[in-house]
Amino acid sequence: MKRPFEQAVTEHGAVVLRVCRALLGPTDADDAWSETFLAALRAWPGLPGDANVRAWLVTIAHRKALDVVRAGARHAVPVAELPEVTAPRADQPEEALHDADLWTCLAMLPEKQRLCVAYHHVAGLPHPEVARIVGGTPAAARRAAADGIARLRSTYAPQGRVSTHV
Repeated sequence: MKRPFEQAVTEHGAVVLRVCRALLGPTDADDAWSETFLAALRAWPGLPGDANVRAWLVTIAHRKALDVVRAGARHAVPVAELPEVTAPRADQPEEALHDADLWTCLAMLPEKQRLCVAYHHVAGLPHPEVARIVGGTPAAARRAAADGIARLRSTYAPQGRVSTHV
């Protein structure tokens, strides 16, 4: 028997937000998160009871993130000043990836490495699921995730310094 949708949101909401933030950055992540769960709510009645809900939600988040990137490429909006970034509230799952330097290093990774790191290390999906989402084989997903982590280790300095050679 399938659990209520609200339980899935409670259980997987923070993971989906971390994935959205890893793929899009803090600015667009909230919209992608909302769109992910709106789409999931619509499809929830047809989801089989034995489905891997986390992998299903991450797949939806991946597609919503692609939609945001595509929409941004079509509709560039120039602004005079950048908006202020507000600090996340402690009672929300937005505290994920709160370290700006870590986000900067993650954003500098090549796309496939960034996706594989986000899906495997942030969302906790196994490599076969990651490969199904991004395309390719599980071995290629494993390699891309390992390369991404190695690159993060060489560029991320937790004391507040980010190395610019990637």
